[in-house]
Amino acid sequence: MPSRDVAKGDHVVLVDGSSYIFRAFHALPPLTRPSDGLPVGAVSGFCNMLWKLLRDAGWVDPTHLAVVFDKSETTFRKDLYADYKANRSEPPEDLIPQFPLIRTATRAFSIPALEQGGYEADDLIATYARLAAEAGAEVTIVGSDKDLFQLIGGGVVMLDPVKDKRIGPDEVFEKFGVGPDKMIDLQALTGDSVDNIPGVPGIGAKTAAQLLAEYGDLETLLAHASEIKQPKRRENLLASADLARLSKTLVTLDRNVPLDTPLGDLAVEAPNPARLVAFLKAMEFSTLTRRVADATGVDAAAVTPDADMMSAKRAAGVDAAQAAGPDANAP
Repeated sequence: MPSRDVAKGDHVVLVDGSSYIFRAFHALPPLTRPSDGLPVGAVSGFCNMLWKLLRDAGWVDPTHLAVVFDKSETTFRKDLYADYKANRSEPPEDLIPQFPLIRTATRAFSIPALEQGGYEADDLIATYARLAAEAGAEVTIVGSDKDLFQLIGGGVVMLDPVKDKRIGPDEVFEKFGVGPDKMIDLQALTGDSVDNIPGVPGIGAKTAAQLLAEYGDLETLLAHASEIKQPKRRENLLASADLARLSKTLVTLDRNVPLDTPLGDLAVEAPNPARLVAFLKAMEFSTLTRRVADATGVDAAAVTPDADMMSAKRAAGVDAAQAAGPDANAP
C-alpha cells in the first residue's frame, strides 16, 4: 500500500460505504450468481456505483481515497444511550453474506476498505476530513446522509452519488434552513427516528431552524425556553432539555478518533485492472467485466477468475454470523 502525507492542493475522497451498500441493495431486484446461487445483488450494485464514481464523476482525481464502513453495532454511543438505534431491524438475510464480499470488492478496486471497532463510519470520515482539511487539502465526502452535513465547510464538500450533486453550505441551508455549523443543534432538537435519537417532542426541522435563527444555538434556546410564547412548545423544551443535550452528544461526530490507518496510507494506489477483472469474473458480473476490460485494455478472456471468490458461497456461509455485525444498522 502506498503512503504519502496529505499536503495543500491534494484532494481526499471519502466514500460512505454503508450508504453505498444499502442504496445498491434496495435499488435493484434480488440477484444471485448463476453458478451457485450466491446472493450478489448488493455487490453488483456497489461495484457499478464505485466504477461510475471513478470513471464518470467529472471532478478532480483524488490523491487519497478510501471507502469507510461501519464495523459493528457496539459503539461509544450505545454506552451513552442504551436505546441508540434500538429500533433497527436485522439486515435482510440475503444481504448478510454480501458484507464481506463488498469489502473484498473495494480492495479489488485497489481502494482501502476502512472500519474500526467502537466507532461508526461517520466518525472515521469526520476525523479523516478534519486532518485533511487542516493539511490544506480539498475533501469530498461521497454520500448524502444528513449526519455528515455538519462536516461541510472549510474545504469539505459532499457529493450525492445518485443525483451527482455537490452539497455545500448553500445546499444545506436550502434544505434545512440552517448552515452546516448549526446542523448538530438542529438534529438535537428534531431527534432522529431512524437512529432512535429522542430530540424534543413536537419540534420538526422547520421549527428547529426558526428557533435557532432566533436564539442562535441550543444552549441559548434552552436557557430562554421559559420565554417561548407557544405553550406546548415551551413545555416540551423545558421538559426535554436533558434529552436535547443527550441528543446533541449522540449526533455529534467524533473528529478525533485514534485512527488505525493513518491518513497518508489512503494515497491512491496504481490500479490493478487484472485483479479487478479477476474479481468481477468470479462474481460473474459479465457486463461490468466487459466495461472494465474495455476501459483498461485488459484481455478479459486471458484473466483467470479469482479462485477464492469462486468458492465465496461456502466461505460466506461460514462467515455469515460474523458478517451480520458490520453495517447491519446502517440506514
